[in-house]
Amino acid sequence: MSWVGPRPAVPAEVELYEPWHLKRLQVLPGLTGLWQVSGRSEVPFEEMCLLDIYYIENWSLGLDLQIMLRTVPRVLLAHGAS
Repeated sequence: MSWVGPRPAVPAEVELYEPWHLKRLQVLPGLTGLWQVSGRSEVPFEEMCLLDIYYIENWSLGLDLQIMLRTVPRVLLAHGAS
């Protein structure tokens, strides 16, 4: 597991993936990620996959830092949690 990356996948969930969803499994899962700082439970599954793929295709140290900085207030304020 890494600090930043896609949400870890549950095996039962992966069985239901469409082929394009599998791209999000190409990197290590993370403790936080673009999906988590973009609304978590407010973001539908398809959009979560698109955010994860965007992260994978546009990875940079700067993007990781930006996600980590956005994580702190999201956690403290429980934004997007249900």
